[in-house]
Amino acid sequence: MQHFRGAWVGLCLLAVMAAGAACGAPGGAGPDGARPPRTTSSAAAVGELQPAAARAKRPNVVVVMLDDFSMDLVQTMRSVQRMRRTGASYPHSFVTDSLCCVSRSSFFTGQYPHQTGVRTNTSHQGTSTLGGWPAYDTHGNPERAFNVRLQEAGYTTGFVGKFLNEYEWSPGRALPPVVPGWTTFDTVFGSAYDGWDFASTSLVDQRLRLTQHPAPPASASDRAKDKAYAGTVIGDLAMDFLRDGEASDAPYFLEVAVYAPHNRVNAEGHYPGDPLFPAAFRDRESERSCGRVACRKLTTADLPGSGDSRTDNRPRLADGSRARAWNTVRTLPAPLAVRDLRDRARMAQSADRLVSKILRTVGPNTYVVLTSDNGFHLGQLGLGRGKGTPYDTDVRVPLLVTGPGVVPGARGEVTSNIDLAPTFEELAGLAPAPWRSGVSLAPTFAQPGLVRQRYAFLEHTQQTLTGGDPDAAFSGAELDRIPSFTAVRSRTALLARFDLDPRPNEVTWGYEYYSLKKDRFERRNTFASPRHQQDVAALLARLAAFDTCTQAGDEAVPDACRAVRQ
Repeated sequence: MQHFRGAWVGLCLLAVMAAGAACGAPGGAGPDGARPPRTTSSAAAVGELQPAAARAKRPNVVVVMLDDFSMDLVQTMRSVQRMRRTGASYPHSFVTDSLCCVSRSSFFTGQYPHQTGVRTNTSHQGTSTLGGWPAYDTHGNPERAFNVRLQEAGYTTGFVGKFLNEYEWSPGRALPPVVPGWTTFDTVFGSAYDGWDFASTSLVDQRLRLTQHPAPPASASDRAKDKAYAGTVIGDLAMDFLRDGEASDAPYFLEVAVYAPHNRVNAEGHYPGDPLFPAAFRDRESERSCGRVACRKLTTADLPGSGDSRTDNRPRLADGSRARAWNTVRTLPAPLAVRDLRDRARMAQSADRLVSKILRTVGPNTYVVLTSDNGFHLGQLGLGRGKGTPYDTDVRVPLLVTGPGVVPGARGEVTSNIDLAPTFEELAGLAPAPWRSGVSLAPTFAQPGLVRQRYAFLEHTQQTLTGGDPDAAFSGAELDRIPSFTAVRSRTALLARFDLDPRPNEVTWGYEYYSLKKDRFERRNTFASPRHQQDVAALLARLAAFDTCTQAGDEAVPDACRAVRQ
């Protein structure tokens, strides 16, 4: 079911004018991943480079993208603590949707899901154009991604690790098409979810070449297995690019997309006894294998909302009456939640070591950004195991930045992952492309007290997971039940508007409002409470204004549609 928009139009704050042209059609790919060029519309003729003085010493940028990393794991990573001390931290950082493919599409383009056309994780085995790489490609997103403009501006651009769902290869199949805008493209295919025995690509003369990474036998030493571990291979490829980039006179951009701490996707692990969240073997045994925090000290106390009844989270209709409850899946038992929390902390340690190595390697003219595609819940609010909700567990992600001119300290800005694409463009001396809905965070680097954006918007489309979705094996039933929603989030509140009618082209709005001024989680839906009506009305007006911003593809985004977050 597609995501529906458009309630409370009478409360609308903004008048919107849209302009632009349609996206280009996708091109085909040959057996080695080559693809014919695809033209872009006239809207692609964006602003020129800023004056030469602003570009004299253009900085390098390294982004580390974690996978399903939840805020409860921040305390376990030494690199995060170092970045907090020496750089900018954004405690109010959110993603457009807590699904990996949808979120990553927003990251690349600086656009909301309704703009990218990527609304779900997969194309449901080719039966729809709502999700996965097919949707990303069909809607022209590869050409709109920020890396294309950075490469055109003279940056050496590198990608290493996990890319997008259904950008895949398996024996007997042709390689997927070359993705434009990357000088180095070392994507690691999805078989790496299980930790071992996967394939990756390299880019030679703009054609993909395949490299197999076989798993050592079960009888091999732990050290040999860890050398072939996905986190190790991705780290080695990233460091190769990084050393070359630091030695070059040309500016560079690198994204390192690790698989940690995402769960494996097969019912059985690659090796006997592999946990659901497969850490490197060096991170499995000792009490200190959970990083900065002893494993025994990680409990449900680190999962705000654990044990909280879900009966008072039920949506309300616009008149305040009770609506259909959607959170009806059996909750994750506390012992399993604690086990998974500790295993996720262990799995995160390989990423922690990589970030620390990156921080030691980069020079003074390099920004390092650490973030995640989405969060993850483990039994909070009566939920099971997974993501996809508008709740803090799923949509809040770490965002930390170190680099030249960054003043240490926490920022009050409410950020979204759509803000990163225009940030990278500004750092490269470019005017952000007109189709970006995000706003550059660069001005906040030197001004910790600067707060321009106070709201973030979330969009989610209900989906039915298939065997091709890496989240289907262990959280499919949970994700299937989460209705489509649009939500607005501030530092202290969440308002979510759910479509509770599963029928196509039919809508029944159910609302959830949570004040987070005192609570660390969404304790009780107070949408119908008289005490909160003023706050609810203000957020409903924000949603109504957001509903009018219907630009898609490379249509220019009016300033008013960015101002709705102010």
